[in-house]
Amino acid sequence: MQPFNIVLIEPEIPPNTGNVARLTAATGASLHLVGKLGFSIDDRYLKRAGLDYWDKVELHRWENLEQLQQRYPEGHFWYLSTKVARNCYEPGLYQPGDFLVFGKETAGLPAELLAANPGRCLTIPMPGKVRSLNLSNAVAVVLYEALRQTGQTGEARCL
Repeated sequence: MQPFNIVLIEPEIPPNTGNVARLTAATGASLHLVGKLGFSIDDRYLKRAGLDYWDKVELHRWENLEQLQQRYPEGHFWYLSTKVARNCYEPGLYQPGDFLVFGKETAGLPAELLAANPGRCLTIPMPGKVRSLNLSNAVAVVLYEALRQTGQTGEARCL
């Protein structure tokens, strides 16, 4: 089966990206970093959060989202945001190889991108009293739901 693709647009906080990198290594997903990063790829906090798994990360860099989409014209892109209503747990959403797209920590995805893709926008329901989840937590929630829906959760292991 094709691995899922995690797309981070202009991530700003090194430990978040490091945690996502570690998550992609653990799940076999690919990590796509798009646009201007709020840190250097050599950042020690980024490396520390990813621990010694960086050699297991399939990492791709893109100048912009259009460049990534042009490279994968048949790709299914899902845009995650707190500003939309469609539930990321809706049955039958995901296919192996899908692109799960997340925005930067302070602003999320651009409103124009969400407006241009109304049928491809998803949110993580949050019945509590917070505005959003930490970026790396949000990626984990959605990626594991996609893996579950496509039967790719693999065997369970202890922490």
